[in-house]
Amino acid sequence: MDYRELFRVALRALRANKLRSALTLLGVIIGVSTIVGVVGVISGLDNYVKDQLAVMSPDVYFMDKFGIIRSREEFLQAIKRPPITYRDYERLMGAGLRHTDSICVSGARSMKVVNGAKQLPSVNINGVGANMGEMFRVTFEEGGFFSAQQDQAAQPVAVIGANTKEELFPTVDPMGRTFTIGGLPFRVIGVMPKQGRGIGLGQDNEIYIPFQVYRNNFMSSNESLQLMVKAAGGVAGLDASEDETRAIMRAIRHTPFNAPDPFGILTQDTLKELWASISTAAFILLILISSVSLGVGGIVIMNIMLVSVVERTQEIGVRMALGARKWDILRQFLLEAALLSLVGGLIGIGIGSAGVLLVKAAFGVPAQVTLFIIGMGIFLAVGVGVAAGFLPAWRASRLMVIDALRAE
Repeated sequence: MDYRELFRVALRALRANKLRSALTLLGVIIGVSTIVGVVGVISGLDNYVKDQLAVMSPDVYFMDKFGIIRSREEFLQAIKRPPITYRDYERLMGAGLRHTDSICVSGARSMKVVNGAKQLPSVNINGVGANMGEMFRVTFEEGGFFSAQQDQAAQPVAVIGANTKEELFPTVDPMGRTFTIGGLPFRVIGVMPKQGRGIGLGQDNEIYIPFQVYRNNFMSSNESLQLMVKAAGGVAGLDASEDETRAIMRAIRHTPFNAPDPFGILTQDTLKELWASISTAAFILLILISSVSLGVGGIVIMNIMLVSVVERTQEIGVRMALGARKWDILRQFLLEAALLSLVGGLIGIGIGSAGVLLVKAAFGVPAQVTLFIIGMGIFLAVGVGVAAGFLPAWRASRLMVIDALRAE
């Protein structure tokens, strides 16, 4: 028998039991659609995070009280650390750093923002040094960042994100207009372009004000600040700068040589490693969960094919009597199982892809469905079908002709 004949026989057998075939597809559909959805969302997020990190200045690292927290024990240790103060920043600036180009101090808190009848109850207010704009190459739709002179003079000026602009000044140009933060009036001198959701600095819902204004009016006495450090010599000087600032901060804190750092350091590499560990763990967990559905679908296919072999024993005997070889019978039943799972896989790919697009549209998650993901779904579906159908096909091919012809 050639493959065209095998294909026609397989289709005829599947059409003869439409309800059974449809019910058999459910496990494969659920498994494949879940896998396509999970891989689509995670791969999209992975590419998005890499793109966002690439946009961030790779020669800048952060120093704060907590750093990256990976466990409850690390959190309990970090919460005992003393806060990073403005005095620490001043001492670090006066230490004559040779491997550091610049340091920016920042603090942040959520506050109420008002412009006439427009009120935003909780906006992230960032008090930052004037060098942050240059450090992160911040771009503007209008205006620009505040200067060092404006920061030192504690002038109440502000740079706002695109969403903040739309909320506070929906119908007018915000440049030069005032609004209040915690009752204190601020004049808009810069508007950043819309960036969308991301992990970098300068996001759409943020407001940036001079650090000295933040320090004088909003900073609490026990607040821990964040230091943004730009390495001298670009990325090549990152390790030397990090070692230098770490040593000086440990000296400022009088930290024993065998004690851990009383602060955290966050670099682009640590962000990448953290995201890789999170995405890998989530990917493995969700794939294992969805594989259960795919495995159940395979078991259902195997059981249905075993029933089919029993029901078609006489047909198998007739084909063997007319010259069909064991290999022909084996191929026939394997092809039926593969076709059954392939149809379920294609439906599952369609459902999973629709789910990915729905998540992207509803939540703004940068999910994606690529040709690789579609190919993977087809491969998994057919692979499960062939694996599940092998035992029934092997049993069918091993039937004795006489016994098969006498079956009722």
